[in-house]
Amino acid sequence: MNLIADHPDTRMKSIIEKVQHGERISLKDGLYLYQSDDILTIGQLANHVNLKKNGKKVYFIENMTLYFTNVCEATCAFCGYKRNPGEEGAFTYSPDEVIEFAEKHYHPGVREFHITGGHNHTVPFQYYLDSIKGLKNHFPNVTMKAYTAAEVEFFSRISGLSIKEVLIALKEAGVETLTGGGAEILSERYRKKMSVNKATTEQWLDVHRAAHQVGMKTHATMLYGSIETLEERLQHMVYLRELQDQTNGFMVFIPLAVQPKNVNASIKRRTSAFEDIKTMAISRLMLDNFPHIKAYFINIGTQLTQMSLTFGASDVHGTLIKERISHAAGALSQEGLTREELIWLIKGADRIPVERDTFYNEIKVYE
Repeated sequence: MNLIADHPDTRMKSIIEKVQHGERISLKDGLYLYQSDDILTIGQLANHVNLKKNGKKVYFIENMTLYFTNVCEATCAFCGYKRNPGEEGAFTYSPDEVIEFAEKHYHPGVREFHITGGHNHTVPFQYYLDSIKGLKNHFPNVTMKAYTAAEVEFFSRISGLSIKEVLIALKEAGVETLTGGGAEILSERYRKKMSVNKATTEQWLDVHRAAHQVGMKTHATMLYGSIETLEERLQHMVYLRELQDQTNGFMVFIPLAVQPKNVNASIKRRTSAFEDIKTMAISRLMLDNFPHIKAYFINIGTQLTQMSLTFGASDVHGTLIKERISHAAGALSQEGLTREELIWLIKGADRIPVERDTFYNEIKVYE
């Protein structure tokens, strides 16, 4: 940290001192960092925090994305994945069909199924339970990382069960952790403007709080780069930080760059690399009580993911195999990567690749 110890900017210097002493930075500090063009200092600070937490280890998992349905009652303005019942391209797979797909792509190294989908109101809650049960019976050694907090709130509405009752039913079916999706931006102004007519800010947080209380460790995301203000992004992080103070139930934060609906959209319709790398670093600095910040190559591409490893990120997600939701919204990245490619990516940033399970238990360290 000696390179930036004598920073000429007094405000930046005070933030540096806070970080060096392990003190929490404020929303106003975060806003100052967002407004600064001193990306190298911000990156050094985030790298300092990450190295203290994780050393040079960078984690990845062999996982597979699975989708039961793209039929959805919600009308989120940013979504290119959702279909209405009967619309061309709409699908709702039976549990057996999902198992058949998984068997085609499965190999013994796969440790996690990452499962999300639409809020399909044409099927009962039991359908979602049966889908998980079927997968878990066929793949007992694979962790079921399934459903967003918004989906859990939706299940509560269609079943008449409380959030806690839904979570207990999901656990009994085989769900071991919730995905981080459905958060988008935790701001009611944003959610109204972007037609996010699903779980509210409070409901999303309440679901994760309840999940932590019933013994689940979970994930958290933020979908940035549309109409939200910088203050709303930072408040989103503060909400997560406050809940983590209470429960210590989050394992990782994943900042997701919003994707245009058309894959051929110009670069003016996409977030900039500068904004992506700065958001990664500020996330690491704001979320001081989160073990990991994830660089999601599906949204920001492989090369920027590699750069993120010196800007605070300690996780590059996983192999995925056939990702659909971001690609339906115009992502230009690969639909998945091999284990060898992820190892190469991490080593290229002079970091140590660590294959993990869903809960960050180390499977193999690639020195």
